[in-house]
Amino acid sequence: MKKKFLMGAIVLAASGFMTVGECAALSMEEAIQTALLNNPDVNITKLAEDTALAKLSQARGSNSFSVSAGTNFGKSEQNNTGWDNTNRTSISASLPLFNGNTTGRNIESAEIGVDIAKLQLQRKWETTRLEVIKAYYNVLQAKKQVEVYQDSVDKYQLHLNNVEQLYSAGSKAKIDVLRSQVELANARQTLIKGQSTYDNNLSILRNLMYMDQREPLELTDDFVYEPFNEEVNSCVAYAVDNRKDLIVSGYQVKQKELALKNAQADYMPTVDLSVSTGWNKQVSPSRDNHSVSGTIGVNWKIWDSGITKGKVNAAKADLASAQLAYDRDRSNVDMNVRTDYNSMREAERRFESTQEAVREAQEDYFIANEKYKAGEGIMLDIIDAQNALNTAQQNYISAQYDYARYKATVESDMGLDVHPSSAAATNTPSGY
Repeated sequence: MKKKFLMGAIVLAASGFMTVGECAALSMEEAIQTALLNNPDVNITKLAEDTALAKLSQARGSNSFSVSAGTNFGKSEQNNTGWDNTNRTSISASLPLFNGNTTGRNIESAEIGVDIAKLQLQRKWETTRLEVIKAYYNVLQAKKQVEVYQDSVDKYQLHLNNVEQLYSAGSKAKIDVLRSQVELANARQTLIKGQSTYDNNLSILRNLMYMDQREPLELTDDFVYEPFNEEVNSCVAYAVDNRKDLIVSGYQVKQKELALKNAQADYMPTVDLSVSTGWNKQVSPSRDNHSVSGTIGVNWKIWDSGITKGKVNAAKADLASAQLAYDRDRSNVDMNVRTDYNSMREAERRFESTQEAVREAQEDYFIANEKYKAGEGIMLDIIDAQNALNTAQQNYISAQYDYARYKATVESDMGLDVHPSSAAATNTPSGY
């Protein structure tokens, strides 16, 4: 089943996707490309373009000739005079000549619908890329946190061994042993939770790539600080011009404008052309048994008890709602860019400040541990120093990956283009 993920490795072979032992080695870009090709939500969104194209075909067909043919056969008997066979064959064609340009606007609206479907797919690629990046960094962060938790357990275990030796020598009280055991047990609990978080984050990443959950996975990339040099206002301006979902909102306003004009067109007459031919009691027409007719029909609703007026009013309300939705979406884009940009800058500042804090906490722990061994410190000094070191390390780790995630979020907020690689698309296994 989902071991078809390994087939996806064929797709990404050109970019270096490989296995190490039994583990799939996966870079960030390979994870993104795999998700863009295999994620079901992406492929469901892609099918919407086929639906939009089918609706466009329908709209164009409604503005052209329609041809129909029919035949019937009957037998009748009256007053015992014998059975009489009857049949009638006809072929007719019709063409709308004028309907207030309703069909033309329907075609235009359907063409916009195709553009909307394409934009929605492109936006889905962008949001999927962001989800994969976040999931990838979540796995890396959880892995580093587990290493910190394991280091904390190792330190508490080493400290417990030391305290037990000192207690046996009579230089430390039993309470120090008990407190060390409690701190070690608590550290182990934190380690267990951290390992569970790591496993869960791996499952989320596999799911985004539509990968078998049993497949071993090794992530080959890690956090590398890359400065983001754009100012927030330029990011907002770019987003307003390039966010696909915002462009879609503008297109939907245009569709509602066309729908309003179509509703108003019901006040106008319609003109249709129809031609037909037919014949009776034989398989094919003959000189003496056929008919041909042509008709131009004009229909005009003089009074419909307010139905058209109701349609027009409803269309006006829909248009006003679409315009408000566009204004709301534009405002939300502005807000999201700014808030995520500020969060990115805040994480960047934390990243710079926590580096020194880790070094200082490591030195503090070393001093506290050595003082305790020399009999000059107390148990609380060890616990405080270990907690401070753990906190500093966790803050440093979270600051790194917060920055990376928010940087990717700002790029997604701006609407930076994302596309599946052409090589991957060419080599996609059939039936995947």
